[in-house]
Amino acid sequence: MNERILALDCGQSGTRGRLTDAAGEPLGGDLDLPAVRTDLPVVGQLAGFASGIIDAGHPVDTVSLGVTGLTEADRPENLLALLHARGVSRVVLAHDSVTSYLAALGAEPGVVVASGTGVVTLAVGAERIARVDGWGYIMGDAGSGWWIGREGLAAGMREFDGRGGSAGMLEVIRRDFGDPPGAYMVLQADPGRVQRVASYARSVLDLAATGDAACHDIVVRAAGELADSAATGLRLVGEVTVAQASTLGGIFRSPLMADSFAERLESRIPGARVLPPRGEGLDGAALLARLPGGHPLRVAFGEAAG
Repeated sequence: MNERILALDCGQSGTRGRLTDAAGEPLGGDLDLPAVRTDLPVVGQLAGFASGIIDAGHPVDTVSLGVTGLTEADRPENLLALLHARGVSRVVLAHDSVTSYLAALGAEPGVVVASGTGVVTLAVGAERIARVDGWGYIMGDAGSGWWIGREGLAAGMREFDGRGGSAGMLEVIRRDFGDPPGAYMVLQADPGRVQRVASYARSVLDLAATGDAACHDIVVRAAGELADSAATGLRLVGEVTVAQASTLGGIFRSPLMADSFAERLESRIPGARVLPPRGEGLDGAALLARLPGGHPLRVAFGEAAG
């Protein structure tokens, strides 16, 4: 029987799904699902996503997932136990840094920076891998959409105070919140505040492109943070001679961000090349279930069957 694989790319801004056959050929169109809440148990949410698709009349043998916010307690066998009664016999579970890497560079060595609401960098060498950042908005995610959005909002409030900031971002705050002094209270009370703050990265990138000096500086600093993470990963896995990198995430659609990242990475790792990604996170989740044995990335994900 031809194996039916459900690939899920689960992030803080939304989840996407795809049914494929064993060769990776899609069985229908891609699916849009809710975001993962990292402040709630993750495995139960994943089981809910997969169960909803199966219960809608789509039988599944293998579930292959790239997920944000995974911890050591989030085991593939636990997810399999929740899905086994629905016919699932295999679960392959990885942090989304792994599936992002596979989406961008496939099985080749290098480094991938995946920046959405958060950011994580993964480097792969001939024998080892290294993850850099991806530590969440409180302890990390430097250069991410959240980081850019937060810096942009701060620049708007600096302008409001008269400390020198971004007049453009102050107008954005007035547009969305009315009275600027009350904006921070609204954000702190919003359970979706991380995603909401990250949404302001688009305003920062747009203003930077039209000459807002403060926003331009934020984007360049973000690019430096991301380049630092990429260069660190390449050094840790010994890939500094013929180094290749790729990026995923909407912020890199900004020419300023893309160019600044490439320039700063090359200044840290001379000769490093930034290649366009081959696909997106969902493509990586689909490839995860078919990754050949012996590849260095196999140590980075869990698998359960039965």
